[in-house]
Amino acid sequence: MPESSVQILAVLRDGSHFQWYVIPMLSFAFYVYTVEVEKRNWSLVLAGLAFWGMDWFNEIWNGLFFHFSGYAPVWGTPGSSAYIILAGLSIEIMFMFSVAGIIWTKMLLPDKNAKILGINNRWFIAFAGSAFSVFIEYLLNSVNALTWEYIWWNRGAPFLIFLFGYLTFFLVAFCVYDMENMKRKLLTVGGIWAFDIIALILFISLGWI
Repeated sequence: MPESSVQILAVLRDGSHFQWYVIPMLSFAFYVYTVEVEKRNWSLVLAGLAFWGMDWFNEIWNGLFFHFSGYAPVWGTPGSSAYIILAGLSIEIMFMFSVAGIIWTKMLLPDKNAKILGINNRWFIAFAGSAFSVFIEYLLNSVNALTWEYIWWNRGAPFLIFLFGYLTFFLVAFCVYDMENMKRKLLTVGGIWAFDIIALILFISLGWI
């Protein structure tokens, strides 16, 4: 087991590292959603929740991979944090993803068929957002805040990070945003979160993540 994995296990869900800056981060996340709820911009709120829910899905399978491999998660967060929730998820990252979907969805053009540089604007923003996110991960990895221990998921092989680490988040969020039926939006987002919550309760209780 690499040193990064040992460090993760040592701090996983250890509340003794709590820092007060978590509280203003929570307030910021509440504010972002409250502003959109006040505007009754339900499609944007649900897109944000879909994006966030997809990240939780990724973090759950990453934690399971760590458990069953007995070696390392696909990505890990062994660095300084106020709270490490899962093997690759710190509370700081969690709050970032809680609002990231709203931020990126706001960049979409009103016309879902409009193009940017000849590319449908939904796909353009999804690709641009994913590429930007991978670049940020490169920076985090360079200072060991984010660790990669596998040759198929690292700076030399960014393709899976791009596709499964981020692109799916954007596509699901934008798909939810563009759905014409509110019931379908609610069922989709509700399904994502129901799965996440059940999986978290089950796998944490089993000690698998």
